Amino acid sequence: MDEGTRNGLRFELLGPLRALRDGAEVPLGPPKQRAVLAVLLLQEGRSISYDGLVEAVWGGAPPLHVRNLVQKYVSGLRRALGDAAELSWTGSGYRLTGADIDDLRERRRLVDEALAARRAGELWRAGELIERAEVLWRGDFAEGLQAPYLATERVRWAEKRLTVLEARLAGAIELGQSFEYVHELVRLVAAHPLRERLVELLMLALYRTGRSSDALSAYEAARQRLAEALGADPGPPLRSLHTRMLRQDRDLLPPPPLAVS
Repeated sequence: MDEGTRNGLRFELLGPLRALRDGAEVPLGPPKQRAVLAVLLLQEGRSISYDGLVEAVWGGAPPLHVRNLVQKYVSGLRRALGDAAELSWTGSGYRLTGADIDDLRERRRLVDEALAARRAGELWRAGELIERAEVLWRGDFAEGLQAPYLATERVRWAEKRLTVLEARLAGAIELGQSFEYVHELVRLVAAHPLRERLVELLMLALYRTGRSSDALSAYEAARQRLAEALGADPGPPLRSLHTRMLRQDRDLLPPPPLAVS
């Protein structure tokens, strides 16, 4: 049984912050109070100093009466959480105990299992586990909460999400599912035009579905984007893939279909 179930509250941050009790959302107060809760949850039971909390939520220019605001939000959170979690002053900082970010923990478990499955050559299972992890996302990390610390975490988690998606797509291509994922890769490259790993995967998916000219065009488009935006050439992996396609490297051909018993 998970911590959120034991304490009657389930906390989620893979999207807008929410706390659920028996499936119903618990009111958590105004946006800054919710930001305070998100920062405290992300400490995972560790104490955060008053100054650290202010810096995390308001940055270097807090409002004039920020101490009163912190006390107000802490009191509001204690009322909202009730006995499901303990928000205490340790003498040197605030600490939230008895609470866990349930969707983050579930995601970590699923991704760890997926990586283990991939290392074991179980590509189908790895893909299924990653898809289950992806379903946990309801939007951007801590979506809608304005706080410097959360903005940094939002970028970090967006990167982690993309890296896992790339692993899922790479596995699907290895399994001969290139056709099914071309459209998703086109969408992802449009959303992240300077991300070379996505371009590699798109090129390979196109090549393996008989669209070699489109694959080469995808490389050229990426090369131009990188030159215009960064003044840089594609990195070695992307250049190598392009060269192999020009040479019609047989290792780039799709794998044989799985035998049906």
